[in-house]
Amino acid sequence: MKYLAGFVWESERNYMEYVAGEYDVIVVGAGHAGCEAALAAARLGVKTAIFTINMDSIANMPCNPNIGGTAKGHLVREIDALGGQMGKNADKTLIQSKILNKAKGPAVYSLRAQIDRRSYQNEMKNTLELQENLDVKQGEIVEILREEKEGNYIITGVRTHTGTIYKCKVAILTTGTFLKAKIIIGDVSYSGGPDGLFPADRLSESLKEMGIELIRLKTGTPARLNRRSIDFSKMEEQPGDETIVPFSFETEEIKRDQVSCYLTYTNSKTHEIIRANIHRSALYGGLIEGVGPRYCPSIEDKIVRFADKESHQVFVEPMGLNTQEMYVQGMSTSLPEDVQIEMMKTVPGLENVSVMRSAYAIEYDGINSMQLNLSLEFKHIEGLFSAGQINGSSGYEEAGAQGIIAGINAARKIKGKEPLILDRSQAYIGVLIDDLITKGTREPYRMMTSRSEYRLLLRQDNADIRLTDIGYRIGLISEERYSKLEKKKREIEEEIKRLNNTHVPPSEKVNAFLISKNSTPIKGGIKLSDLLKRPELDYDSIKAIDEKRPELSFQVREQVEITIKYEGYIKRQMQQVEQFKKLESRKLSKDIDYSTIKGLRIEARQKLDKAKPESVGQASRILGVSPADISVLLVYLEQHRNK
Repeated sequence: MKYLAGFVWESERNYMEYVAGEYDVIVVGAGHAGCEAALAAARLGVKTAIFTINMDSIANMPCNPNIGGTAKGHLVREIDALGGQMGKNADKTLIQSKILNKAKGPAVYSLRAQIDRRSYQNEMKNTLELQENLDVKQGEIVEILREEKEGNYIITGVRTHTGTIYKCKVAILTTGTFLKAKIIIGDVSYSGGPDGLFPADRLSESLKEMGIELIRLKTGTPARLNRRSIDFSKMEEQPGDETIVPFSFETEEIKRDQVSCYLTYTNSKTHEIIRANIHRSALYGGLIEGVGPRYCPSIEDKIVRFADKESHQVFVEPMGLNTQEMYVQGMSTSLPEDVQIEMMKTVPGLENVSVMRSAYAIEYDGINSMQLNLSLEFKHIEGLFSAGQINGSSGYEEAGAQGIIAGINAARKIKGKEPLILDRSQAYIGVLIDDLITKGTREPYRMMTSRSEYRLLLRQDNADIRLTDIGYRIGLISEERYSKLEKKKREIEEEIKRLNNTHVPPSEKVNAFLISKNSTPIKGGIKLSDLLKRPELDYDSIKAIDEKRPELSFQVREQVEITIKYEGYIKRQMQQVEQFKKLESRKLSKDIDYSTIKGLRIEARQKLDKAKPESVGQASRILGVSPADISVLLVYLEQHRNK
């Protein structure tokens, strides 16, 4: 007799023959990683299915309903530049839009949009349903089926909780925070997924059987409040930007009434209540085993870690246009419900607040991401990929970025093509994946601009110039979109050339203009490009003395200005990239036995043997491998090449 998930099969024959369908690729989970993975694979022409525990939870936003933010906006732009969906859906469903970090320069400008949560889900669900080569199915996957070959596994299919088998050549794990998920509120904990959904309690055992190392992670979400119970007059209104900048390079213009968010603050009374009840917090009471996100701490963690701060920001943000639910950003907590209510009522504007959904912490199984190749395929399991929060990342954007790469590489594997691997000099996506695979993580990884060595080159405004050509060659970008990009690049190049070749002679008009801009008057002729390099001048303002200027789009004007203003810095980073590329081009065989290389320190040998880096560049970023070890490795490679 064979037992599985509460079902009894009378014979091994019946058990094995209950096959409901065959696919090239099966995606397990329909969160943000799963949606991008499934769409990418299907659009590349391979037969794909995506499974979700609940069809109504597709592309759910169990935490803040926003897309983008610092560095995350870069990821969304890059997903779009490759041919992904997240940016397009965000443009259709945003209810407020802002560019963050405007005062800090273009390298860290980041687009952020508040989203109508349900509208976004509906848009993505409908996109999946209409996609050719893609089937959307409701069902919990409880086992990954595989065969053993030469000590490794090869994926053959999946089994659902009802015992149904679906065969496949490649599977992609995008399970988010569902694996053995546990909800924790104060001293109460129970098995459950985000937003009251069922957890996926059985798949973890199947992964362990394949030798996959699991880790325990934790995240959380604040309470949801009834808008009618909030006094916004005691808060600072936070309107959106006057001009809405789209995420997608294909969205030409967005004109829409925007809704406001609101800012308020915690105070000494709030902190007193938290300190008095800190022993009741699951985080400090020992109920939570998993490691939480360092850069998105709970409110009780903030009070303990930043004891000198008298207040903390609290943003009150709408969940959508057709709901009264408001999200309380900055007050994520695992404190008991009575304490949650008591502390919130000390915050200006929340004195009479009505809580609709309590805050909670959630623990879940993830994988040690160092078990993956840079393609996001497991090193020892052929045909099994992994993307999103299961890999130890946090956030919808990080998930979507991994998802599109996993989907692309799954399809390319089916077609016998080399995987797409973006390096650190090409994209924030490359930084994200390289960090996870090379360094690993024991806490939810959050993308930040500071993680990129080449952030002046990897701006959100030039994501299409960096990546759309790659998306076109892969097959996710249409001929029409590619032609538009080529036209844009020509216009940028021609305008930069014109500004470099156009001299402005001194005149009363020119100097009057410069004085009006607090800029030094000129005594001799000067190139327009040199004027543009002055910090007090910008491309649009010098139109007053640029009589032959052509009419150009905002995107072209933006690229021209940034390229000229930051020319010296950009050249310096390009030189750094050249050095980086040299190390990346020195490939390392998976068969190297690092224990036999004389001169390597013991720690380096162990780390290199475990990681099996794909290049010298990747090896140099492994924690515990020193520059001296890399020098030894380069000597070894040279000797090996000569032999």
